[in-house]
Amino acid sequence: MKLLEGKVAIITGASRGIGSGIAKVFAQHGANVAFTYSSSAESALALENELSALGIKAKGYKSNAADFNEAQKLVDDVIADFGNVDVLINNAGVTKDNLLMRMSEEDFDKVIEINLKSVFNMTKAVQKIMLKNRKGSIVNMSSVVGVKGNAGQANYAASKAGMIGFTKSVALELGSRNIRCNAIAPGFIETEMTAKLNDDVVQGWRDSIPLKRGGTPEDVANACLFFASDMSAYVSGQVLNVCGGMLT
Repeated sequence: MKLLEGKVAIITGASRGIGSGIAKVFAQHGANVAFTYSSSAESALALENELSALGIKAKGYKSNAADFNEAQKLVDDVIADFGNVDVLINNAGVTKDNLLMRMSEEDFDKVIEINLKSVFNMTKAVQKIMLKNRKGSIVNMSSVVGVKGNAGQANYAASKAGMIGFTKSVALELGSRNIRCNAIAPGFIETEMTAKLNDDVVQGWRDSIPLKRGGTPEDVANACLFFASDMSAYVSGQVLNVCGGMLT
């Protein structure tokens, strides 16, 4: 059964990692996928072709969700190209880790801008079409770090915790129009980024997780699929930890 047949989904930051995993699972479930990328046109084109091969419509857009006007233009372009927006996945994000005493103002501001302001920009941009449709699902990619904090990531944790507060507020505000808003808090997910880390460090993280493994982009994508589909029709304002039991 295809859970997203005919739905149009926007996924930000989807050219690699978790975002790419979400795009693939959504396409497998019949969604037409509009995704954004920041720099890698080559990997974006490869993803576009891979998704299209599954028999759905897919298109990549070079767009910066942290820019208010670019976010609005993106949504206008997607509506022009796809005719609608049913689902928004706010996945674009960066890290600029450092201890607070060494963290620059620029490193703090940039992480808040890309991780948190982008969520405001994109949610505001899709709100109009979702209100008109009287339905929609918004999924915000937070982090276990936003739930419990992490030394050396004050900027990232603040951005991801802010996302949770924003998610709950939007759920309360737009619920009467049948627009749902939820957050996912991934734990240690193994992607291209983590593949560059020292093997012993990665194994140490795996050993500390009750399920004794890192998560995959598909693990996160399946949680997104639940929130995006009608399977979660009565779920809104929630945070789902996809962390292998790390936060238990």
